[in-house]
Amino acid sequence: MNTTVKQPVSVLVIIHSADGQVLLIERADRPGFWQSVTGSREGDEALAETAQREVREETGIDSTTLALCDWRQQNVYEIYPHWRHRYAPGVAFNTEHVFSLSLPEPCAVTLAADEHLAWCWLPWQEAADKVFSPSNAQVIRELGLRLTLDGSL
Repeated sequence: MNTTVKQPVSVLVIIHSADGQVLLIERADRPGFWQSVTGSREGDEALAETAQREVREETGIDSTTLALCDWRQQNVYEIYPHWRHRYAPGVAFNTEHVFSLSLPEPCAVTLAADEHLAWCWLPWQEAADKVFSPSNAQVIRELGLRLTLDGSL
């Protein structure tokens, strides 16, 4: 059993292709719960380092040479009760820092088998409808707007 207490500071990394497809991964501890890459900061690492580490751990993608973008956006949300045991007693809210990672095209990924069951690439509209987290869905919709406005789509 993991006795390490998680920090209530995390990253959300939307991995997307130039044509607006978004990578989703299915949680192993909650089958049917699809999401983008997420994870808590460890120690005093910089948030960009957390994002790079989580992308590597959860997908096998080395983002150190890719266009990782810090949105400088934070979402504060209530931690689901079934996951609160991972945090210090009394911690009920998490601050999530948003990043995106642009890839030229969808690619195969290597999942962390203990964390995720499956992966898929979907057009951003479908990805936003499939994720379980409201903040994840909101950020994917914002990504779609950004891609549309900058002419990528």
